[in-house]
Amino acid sequence: MAHTFIKPTVIAAAALGLLQREIVLPNLVWRDAASDFAGAMNDTVDIHVPARAKARRMALRDRSAQIVTDDLTETKVSVSLRTHVYHATSVTDEELTLDISDFGAQILAPQIRAIAEDVEDQVATEMVGAAYPTTITVPATDPEDALTDAATALDKANVDLTQRYAVLGADVYNKLLKSKVLKQVDTSGSDGVLRRAQVGNLAGFEIYKTNAIPANVGFCFHRTAYTLALRAPAVPDGATFGQSESYAGLAVRWLRDYDAAFLRDRSVVSIFTGTGIVADGPDGADAGTAPDFVRAVKLTL
Repeated sequence: MAHTFIKPTVIAAAALGLLQREIVLPNLVWRDAASDFAGAMNDTVDIHVPARAKARRMALRDRSAQIVTDDLTETKVSVSLRTHVYHATSVTDEELTLDISDFGAQILAPQIRAIAEDVEDQVATEMVGAAYPTTITVPATDPEDALTDAATALDKANVDLTQRYAVLGADVYNKLLKSKVLKQVDTSGSDGVLRRAQVGNLAGFEIYKTNAIPANVGFCFHRTAYTLALRAPAVPDGATFGQSESYAGLAVRWLRDYDAAFLRDRSVVSIFTGTGIVADGPDGADAGTAPDFVRAVKLTL
């Protein structure tokens, strides 16, 4: 396998921007369990979802009957590290000496970018594959009504009003944009990925566009609707060089060593990952029923 590098004498150190999507989804979902995986059985951490209860009433001064006791049913969501995502490449002595002027930009950056895209793809797969109790069709006229209805569905499920996000595929975003209801966010002074991808605020949602999900769908959700478990592997004692690197809010491990048998450098970037959804248990009136995934709503054209 041989790499193809453009030498400065050919292109005069000019470069065109890479056609790549913004990494958005991993920064919008729940990721707080990363520090809890050390020593966890089966590489799994259980997140406890508090019990939901309903109060009862009795007449004042009435002691004609015993009070009624109700069971409290907590549920749990298991977050597991299931996948070791990596990218490995080798660079020969000739390439390192004659072709590569910036190892970080030409080798390491594309590797870490590949990891970040894979992590986002995992979150997108979780979003697309989940079973949603509420799916809303974006109407041809007044498409903003879909976001209002999604907000109402979350309101009825008592989902917290803060940290609500809407991520839209290209065609759904196009329809909302044409309706002229999106208020463009002022991104002056910031070049952060999320700031670039945020396109407006409507019905209590921070709205983002992304090509990570199909063009004809969108998802309105609270941050805690989806879980993303990430852990950078430890640097092994036998590694010649190893350290953590960060890209788009993701910490990954980078190893680099020399393969003397083939006279080449090896560069390996990797991360442990896992995704899931958060389903809520029944309230006191619905004891015994299965948990519902009420923290997110699906939009479709």
